[in-house]
Amino acid sequence: MAVAARVNPKDFFTPDEWAPLSARSSWKGLALVAHAWIVILAAGAVFVAWPNPLTFALMVMITGTRQLGLAILMHDAAHGCLHKNLKVNDWVGQWLCAAPVGGALVSYRNYHLTHHKFAQQAEDPDLVLSAPFPTTRASLRRKIVRDLTGQTFFKQRFGPLLARLKKREHGQPAGAIFATEAARSGVFLAFNLGLLAVLALAGYWWAYFVCWLLPLATWFPLVTRLRNIAEHALVKKDEADPLRHARTTHANWIERALIAPYWVNFHGEHHMFMHLPCWSLPRANRLLAGKGVTGGMLTAPGYLTVLKAASAA
Repeated sequence: MAVAARVNPKDFFTPDEWAPLSARSSWKGLALVAHAWIVILAAGAVFVAWPNPLTFALMVMITGTRQLGLAILMHDAAHGCLHKNLKVNDWVGQWLCAAPVGGALVSYRNYHLTHHKFAQQAEDPDLVLSAPFPTTRASLRRKIVRDLTGQTFFKQRFGPLLARLKKREHGQPAGAIFATEAARSGVFLAFNLGLLAVLALAGYWWAYFVCWLLPLATWFPLVTRLRNIAEHALVKKDEADPLRHARTTHANWIERALIAPYWVNFHGEHHMFMHLPCWSLPRANRLLAGKGVTGGMLTAPGYLTVLKAASAA
């Protein structure tokens, strides 16, 4: 197995620079989790108070992006970066970040650390996400349509169940298969049923479907796809240079609000220094730029630039 080349932070930062960058916080991660939920609640409340096409569209996009934000904060928890206390880190990462959007912290951690170990190598489990690119614009449009119409969400959530039902032997009871799949998605189902119950008690049962489930089934898969494309599409397989295992995309404020929350666009820095908390990545980028390092990194001026290149086949 070809383990991906790594960098040594001491080659890029002085001890006085690295210490504050790598420091864990007892409040910053929790503040970001709170921020994600406050934005989700605010976007839903604005639409409920003033229902119209504009507030509806903004609610779906803003909520879906903050659902991605929860997944990003789960990712930080997988690296042990969300809180300095590992027990708090894992509890918040699982129950307030992973469970709401269908993730599982422990299994994701194992999977994701393998991705880092073999980044862009044959053993990288995420290589399948970047392998199809470049593709055609027609293909990319079809992918976007599948995301925005809920087809991607349905396939991800119910695909394993349908596959098992299709392969079951004659006479095998379907109930056991349903029970197994329900157990596999138990935390996700429990959270969502709890959220539905809370909203129903408040007299807004329909808000669960419109203000939470709809963004989760449409905008969330889309921005997850766009994030994946920006991070690793068109990155050379078996890339030997650790500065070019992932792409940093310079996002403007609209892109940060609707595509790339919580500094996820600094993915090159994340792969170089995977134990930095997400809030340290912009500062790491500035320090690297000041030292002339970013010129050798893989970067893009914005998400539209990456999408054009990724669909230029």
